[in-house]
Amino acid sequence: MREAAGAAGMVVVIGVIERLGSTLYCTALIIDGTAGTMAHHRKLMPTAAERLVWGFGDGPTLPAVETALGTVGAVICWENYMPMLRMAMYGQGVTLYCAPTADDRDGWVSTMRHIALEGRCHVLSACQFLRRRDLPEGQECVLGEDPDTVLMRGGSLIIGPLGEVLAGPDYSGETVLYAEIDPAEIARARYDFDAVGHYSRPDVFRLTVDRRAKPAVAWIEDEA
Repeated sequence: MREAAGAAGMVVVIGVIERLGSTLYCTALIIDGTAGTMAHHRKLMPTAAERLVWGFGDGPTLPAVETALGTVGAVICWENYMPMLRMAMYGQGVTLYCAPTADDRDGWVSTMRHIALEGRCHVLSACQFLRRRDLPEGQECVLGEDPDTVLMRGGSLIIGPLGEVLAGPDYSGETVLYAEIDPAEIARARYDFDAVGHYSRPDVFRLTVDRRAKPAVAWIEDEA
């Protein structure tokens, strides 16, 4: 992925299953074609039965990184319903807010439009399109065994910083969405509303984000 991003001169945000020791994490990587892997974000709160499979992310993996295209951050699936996590992204000046998801419900579009308006940022959400035939044979499927059964209908979309839908949502099948965006729109959009700037009230509300790692084993070396 790094080689491909470098060859294309692109910035890529992609979901992976990360393994650290014997623990798996639902992780989003941010890869810059010129700088390599810039950051990774581990999902803070696995949703429902995901907790049987994935570990919990922590403070050091909540980055928004500077790229040639803007400040890129990634918030995974139902983390987007966590107001304080969104605020942590806004506080880092995110302009390209990436929301990979497995939520293909109609309400997801409203959530993405709200985040774009709230953060005055461009929002890019990718949701997979999945049929029964895409799963391994023999894997149980509660929706049936017809290979054409749609298990997840997609719904990827791109939103502008005032909540306007620039592309999608697409529920027709596998596709690639494109939209032209103007970085100057961010400054114009934040002129009348900036959630962490002139429209904040830190004398009343403040968010504290603990970015320190919390390893299960911490070593204190002998300095003598």
